[in-house]
Amino acid sequence: IIEAPTLDYAMTADKIMHIQLYSFNENAPQRFADAARAALDQKARGIVLDMRNDPGGYLEVAVNIANWFLKHDQVIVTERFRDGEEETFRARGNGPLLAMPVVVLVNNGSASASEIVAGALRDQRKAKLIGETTYGKGSVQELESLSDGSTLKLTVARWVLPSGVIIEGNGLEPDVAVKITEKDIEDKKDPQLSRAIETLKSELALTGR
Repeated sequence: IIEAPTLDYAMTADKIMHIQLYSFNENAPQRFADAARAALDQKARGIVLDMRNDPGGYLEVAVNIANWFLKHDQVIVTERFRDGEEETFRARGNGPLLAMPVVVLVNNGSASASEIVAGALRDQRKAKLIGETTYGKGSVQELESLSDGSTLKLTVARWVLPSGVIIEGNGLEPDVAVKITEKDIEDKKDPQLSRAIETLKSELALTGR
């Protein structure tokens, strides 16, 4: 049995909460709620939402997590079907983290639900994306069983961000591009996280926080 972690969080010395989300699985909503409440209870000055190498998961989990950051009824993502029909997913509730400054860490391993949340926060909250261009996985697929017992996977729709950007095949380019080198890994350094914290601290300084 291999147990993959869902989420880790820790407060920095500068009172910035680093939330690292590994997967949008069924455990993620509760784990994220724990991290969000910890940020509020400990009076964090801001949040670094780290979704590097997060391959995604359930759409409803992405909507749940985006809810924490957005105003009621703000668009999170739209499913656009081949025939032109659309289904739009909007924020519910009052966004408990709406007033909390946030930056988002992404890389080329960030896909699917990660891209939905990252794109929604940038489009609706002007949150900066730090790191590398994301994977570009934004399609909705269905399985059709055939008479010979085989299964066919069909792409039936694409995800569209509030700005109108189609995720599939494009990915999201970061606002601040930062790469990690082999030497960084050997030296156990994380320049992407360091840059995210610096960016957030600069934004906090401008607002007097």
